[in-house]
Amino acid sequence: MTEPRTLNELFFQAMDEFGERPVAMRAKRGGTWQELSYKELLAQVRTLSLGLAELGLERGDRIALVSENRPEWAIADYACLTAGCADVPVYPTLPPRQIAYILRDSGAAAIFVSSSEQLDKILAIRAELPALRHVITFDAAAGGPNVLPLAAVQEKGRAVEVERAGTWRAAALEAVPGDLATLIYTSGTTGEPKGVMLTHGNIASNVAGSLNVLPLRNDDECLSFLPLSHIFERMAGHYLMLGGGAVINYATSIDTVAAEMLERRPTFVLAVPRLYEKIYARVLDAGVSGSALKRSIFFWAKRVGETWVDHTLAGRSVPPGLAVRYRVAYRLVLSKLRARVGGRIRYFVSGGAPLSADVARFFYAAGLPILEGYGLTETSPVISVNKPGRTRLGTVGPPLPGVEVSIAPDGEILTRGPHVMRGYYNKPEATAEAIDSAGWFHTGDIGMLDTDGFLRITDRKKDLIVTAGGKNIAPQPIEAMAKKSKFVASAVMLGDKRRFPIMLIVPNADNLRAWALHKGIAGDTLEALLQRPEVEEKMDREVRKTLRDLAHFEMPKKLLLIARDFTIDSGELTPKMSVKRHVVERNYREQIEKLYAEPVAHPEPV
Repeated sequence: MTEPRTLNELFFQAMDEFGERPVAMRAKRGGTWQELSYKELLAQVRTLSLGLAELGLERGDRIALVSENRPEWAIADYACLTAGCADVPVYPTLPPRQIAYILRDSGAAAIFVSSSEQLDKILAIRAELPALRHVITFDAAAGGPNVLPLAAVQEKGRAVEVERAGTWRAAALEAVPGDLATLIYTSGTTGEPKGVMLTHGNIASNVAGSLNVLPLRNDDECLSFLPLSHIFERMAGHYLMLGGGAVINYATSIDTVAAEMLERRPTFVLAVPRLYEKIYARVLDAGVSGSALKRSIFFWAKRVGETWVDHTLAGRSVPPGLAVRYRVAYRLVLSKLRARVGGRIRYFVSGGAPLSADVARFFYAAGLPILEGYGLTETSPVISVNKPGRTRLGTVGPPLPGVEVSIAPDGEILTRGPHVMRGYYNKPEATAEAIDSAGWFHTGDIGMLDTDGFLRITDRKKDLIVTAGGKNIAPQPIEAMAKKSKFVASAVMLGDKRRFPIMLIVPNADNLRAWALHKGIAGDTLEALLQRPEVEEKMDREVRKTLRDLAHFEMPKKLLLIARDFTIDSGELTPKMSVKRHVVERNYREQIEKLYAEPVAHPEPV
């Protein structure tokens, strides 16, 4: 079978190849997993696509989509694509004012919303959106004046299905690789959102390249919980899964992921480093909280597992004694982590931010390889990824087939190929700044290619901190070091154009409270604890212990302890959990200025 050139070709090829399979996707409704077969998926997409045309929506129209991950999201997406429309996915966590900007800028003619909560947001701003003609709700209970239930639109399609079913597929397959498939608005770490124009060919090429690197099996299943509004989950957890014939299980929410991993026992999971870090931290806490004997066994097993990983990934033969010790370590300790995630994981995939090599090494020792990859919304998204049997920890793997990567003289990563976006919607200047005359997309990330072609990311170009003394500091690796402490939940480094860098630290509340209780340090709240000198000294020691190998100019001279973690709602994190440094700095400006005004115990030498 030829590789699909468009997302519509991908959809129909999947229907032809896997159409007899009983399960394409599952979601929990009323506490019970409900299944949707390939035939049912095809029928629902067809009636909705025809229904959209009956509403007067035409090829080239933009249709927005505000919903959590669920089968209706997938049905709506494929209906838009097969109707010749481009969809505009919107994060369901966004407030009305940000949604209004996206709908105005994209000129969305219709919108799908999942629930009453999302419908209320749209009704609050609908008067500001003259181009918006139709509002369609997934949940039947969500209604109002001039609001259409999804079932009603499908019924419109069903009414013309007999006369148009024969031409519907042929019309959908008239799409060409250059046709716009979606407008994805990047929240970005600075500035207003930009609509990234991704074509059918952009995403289809990325699916094909990814399937060459991460082939799927007949029994593969994924658990979908990263937002489908973001291109990472959409390409890999949506199109890639359908194209490879894997079953998609939609998690009820991020809070149910741990329980639903045990219920559905997926073989393939996409996540951001934060999830792996949290699992790793919980495992470490469990390891140190037992008896002295259990602690000794745990850390022995951890050392043995990591030594085995180093031999295995380096291609060195594992000494017989180490092989025996590893089998014992796996049976006593490491296998328990694999069991906690369902026991069937073939591999995890990580993207969106740098993954600590220590975390990846521990998971690998437990038989849970994490394949770290790299990409951006503008690149559909995957540029490079480690693959089974060819993994190098600390790198994001070699480029996908058909993807070119080059390193600019200043260290910036450039990429070129069919995966690179058409441009930013209504922003020709921004497009010209991002894609040069030779077709190279400038990623804004700093990195290097090793002799074997593996790409290593060192930092964001725009995140580089340049101190007043002219020293360049890459903050992300330093933040990752700080988070290795069990007392640190989050860390953000600041100091651009300042005399020296500082670090904002959000303590791990449970671990800090446990330590304070053991030490007899009183504090009714975390805020009260953070005012205690003993706690400040403890956190300072813990952070500096993790940063002991830094150059003197890289070491944060002061710490600002804060009780509230960074959130999407506060604007400090993007929906894909990237830190917006300028927002963090603005939100804590008063405390930061006070910190810089105080004398430094160990000033930077001239």
